[in-house]
Amino acid sequence: MFYFDPLYFVFALPPMLLGLWAQFRVKSTFKKYALVRTGSGINGAEAARRILERGGIATVSVEATRGMLSDHYDPRHKALRLSEDVYSQASIAAVGVAAHEAGHALQDKTRYFPLQIRSLMVPAVSIGSNVGPLLFMAGIFLAGTIGTTLAWAGIILFGSTALFALVTLPVEIDASRRAKALLVSQGIVSPAEMQGVNAVLNAAALTYVAAAAQAVMQLVYFLSIMNRRD
Repeated sequence: MFYFDPLYFVFALPPMLLGLWAQFRVKSTFKKYALVRTGSGINGAEAARRILERGGIATVSVEATRGMLSDHYDPRHKALRLSEDVYSQASIAAVGVAAHEAGHALQDKTRYFPLQIRSLMVPAVSIGSNVGPLLFMAGIFLAGTIGTTLAWAGIILFGSTALFALVTLPVEIDASRRAKALLVSQGIVSPAEMQGVNAVLNAAALTYVAAAAQAVMQLVYFLSIMNRRD
C-alpha cells in the first residue's frame, strides 16, 4: 500500500520538521515580545484602527476574537479580528500582529492582485485539500480496473492547495511590508522597537513558507507515484 512507501518520508519529513520549527518560533517569539511594552502605550486594537484610518478605511471593524494567534482579516464581512491578547495588549508583539492584519485590509482596498486571486481560490482549496488526496488514493487502488483518470483528478484537485499556498506567500509578505512602514510612520513604534516587530513578523512568515513547502512536496510525491506506475 503506497502510503507505507518509505519514499514518502523523504518528501514529507523535511517540510514537516520545518513546520514544527516554524510553529515553535512564532509562539516563542510572540511570547517574548508580548512582554515588551510599546513606548507609545498603543495596544493592538488602537494600532489597527490608526493604520486603517491612515489608509482611508472607515468601513472595516476591529473586533476581539477568542483563540491564541487567531488573528485574521475577513474580507467578506470587512472585519479585522484580533485575538484577545493582541487586541488589548500594548506590546511589540501585539501591535506587530495587528498591523499585519490591517495590512490585509489595505490590500483589499487597493485590490491587491495576489489577494484577489487567493480569495477566488478559497472554494476550490477547501475541496481540494480534503477530497484531492482521497480521490488520489482511491484512483491508485482502482487504477488496474478503471485506469488512472481518478488519480489524476485527485492530483489536480490537490494541486489547487499547493497553488494556494504559493499565492499566499506574496500576500503575507506584502502585508508585513505595509505594516512595518506604517508602524513607524504613524508613531506606533520607534525605529529601535522595529527589531522586535521584525522578529515577530518574520517568525510568522516562516509558517507560511513551511505550509507551502508541505503542500508542494506532497504534490510532488503524488506525481512521483504516478511516474513510478508508468
